[in-house]
Amino acid sequence: MELSEYIETLRREVAAVTRVAGDDVARAGQMIAEALDSSIRLTLLDVLSGAAAEITSRLEDTAVELRLSSGDPAFVVVRAPQDVTPPPPPEPARGEGEEETGTSRVTLRLPDGLKARAEAAAALEGLSLNAWLVRAASRALDGRSEAGPASSRRGPGQRITGFARS
Repeated sequence: MELSEYIETLRREVAAVTRVAGDDVARAGQMIAEALDSSIRLTLLDVLSGAAAEITSRLEDTAVELRLSSGDPAFVVVRAPQDVTPPPPPEPARGEGEEETGTSRVTLRLPDGLKARAEAAAALEGLSLNAWLVRAASRALDGRSEAGPASSRRGPGQRITGFARS
């Protein structure tokens, strides 16, 4: 979806409105419209993102995402995989309980495909993506502490490299 045509339409409307007031006002209107270009783009992206979120909230097992590719927005429909067996009831993960004194915000960048898979898994369990990621991180850390560090485990298919002295 190309936003430039919508921004140009807005510029023409500003020019048409300010043209009746004289050359100075028309020039000021044109300069303001040009200065607001990036703000208008961000506002349009917010509107499109809000629309995608509202549509997603009304669909079952389907998410509508707004993605940017080279600055151009595109809608992507992601469907959750169908599972015949009902998901087990959610278990409270470590870090989600009442003993936690606070939370921290983390920015996490995921490849689009991995994010879609994580959203589908979260939807199957009836969780938000954030809650699902908290549970996954907690399980991964709990599993590592029980089994010891991953680098100390050796078994079939693992390679040992280095130098030996004789």
